[in-house]
Amino acid sequence: MNPHSSLTSEQRAAAVDLFEAGHGFKATASSLGVGRQALRILFERWKLHGRRALVEKRTKERFPFETKLEIVRRRLAGETATDLCSEYGLSSRKILNKWVRIFHDQGEYGLRPRPRGRPKRREPAASEPISELERLRQENERLRAQVAYLGKLKALRDQERP
Repeated sequence: MNPHSSLTSEQRAAAVDLFEAGHGFKATASSLGVGRQALRILFERWKLHGRRALVEKRTKERFPFETKLEIVRRRLAGETATDLCSEYGLSSRKILNKWVRIFHDQGEYGLRPRPRGRPKRREPAASEPISELERLRQENERLRAQVAYLGKLKALRDQERP
């Protein structure tokens, strides 16, 4: 079961039974006494996957750039989102709609994979030895900052003492 869903597993199973009997998500929500939004999402997944909509996927599937681009181009050419989702095994139409929106906003570049995590820290170029004069300037700058910090700290401590 989706951890963000407001439906229990029993409610989800009963809802799928009603979907299979021909009820829509609004009628099912009324008969089960649950919210329409959660049932609408379940109904969309049920239309795509049938009873497998009750099974939670353990892993998040990643699609290569070329596949995403092909799916988006086929969607823009007029194929239905439901057919494409069924063919490629997408869990919902939301993913496809998101890819189409990204394609409209950013073009092909938006569908390309991005590096994950924080960028690595750049190390200073060790191959270029700095001159003695530059090293002394850097040390002088560091010492001035240290003296200014200690002066501010002393001033704050003097203010606290009445």
